[in-house]
Amino acid sequence: MNYKIGLFAISLLSLLSCKSKEEAFDASGSFEAIETIISAEANGTIKSLHVEEGEDLQAGQLVGYIDTVQTYLKIKQLEAQIGAGLSRKPNIPVQLSSLKQQIAHLESERERTRKLVAGDAATPKQLDDIESQILVLRKQLDAQQSALAITDQSIGKEVAPVEVQIAQLQDQLAKSKIINPIQGTVLTKYVEENEAAMMGKPLYKIADLSEIILRVYISGSQLPQVKIGQKLTVLTDDGKEGYTKTEGVVTWIADKAEFTPKTIQTKNERANLVYAVKVKVKNDGRYKIGMYAEVKF
Repeated sequence: MNYKIGLFAISLLSLLSCKSKEEAFDASGSFEAIETIISAEANGTIKSLHVEEGEDLQAGQLVGYIDTVQTYLKIKQLEAQIGAGLSRKPNIPVQLSSLKQQIAHLESERERTRKLVAGDAATPKQLDDIESQILVLRKQLDAQQSALAITDQSIGKEVAPVEVQIAQLQDQLAKSKIINPIQGTVLTKYVEENEAAMMGKPLYKIADLSEIILRVYISGSQLPQVKIGQKLTVLTDDGKEGYTKTEGVVTWIADKAEFTPKTIQTKNERANLVYAVKVKVKNDGRYKIGMYAEVKF
């Protein structure tokens, strides 16, 4: 009889323990992170890629490069084309210098002739002839200057599109460098060195795990208890039939209900519709993507 009573007591304590543990949390879910897939921005063979799964990378870190020989050679070809085009541009000051010297000489001769006319040593016709020559040369100067300016502008317009092509190729050259854009941990590596890369081809996936997100689901009756910015207690299994506790902050609450995910249990198991909640948790390396956790309001 005493044996049966003892067995009943143990069973009762076990049930109470299970019930206590079950009620120790208000919602449960799993950890996730904002994952970013880094893709190639150029075409060519991957010559270098220093990325390994589980490795921590810094933002702006150079992790590899894609073959750039053909792009570089195209730039040199276009630069030579620009040089050839610019060599045809007229040297306007040099080509106008002869006419300007002639005009300057005639202007000096005009002043001398005026003095001679004033002293009756030259005739007014001589002065008029010089004025006429100066006027003709000035018109020639204006015409030549206009023609040279048109030629200069025309060659400049021919060169401009080539300069744009060079700028585009230089941008491609810069994008041939594989630069990690965000700080985080490499989750998956998709390619290896010496493989061909195309623009948009995924190279690796990275996520910042210094702060990780716990997505939990709550019932409609629990919704009034949770607010954005609220601090919650996050519980994870410590491997010793206990919990490791840390603090989390609610960053997002779904505005629409959804059906309970199969892998998630809520406090009210009879609820068919639940609301997703994101809880941000500082991660010291303990928490992994996909790991289950529980929260208490």
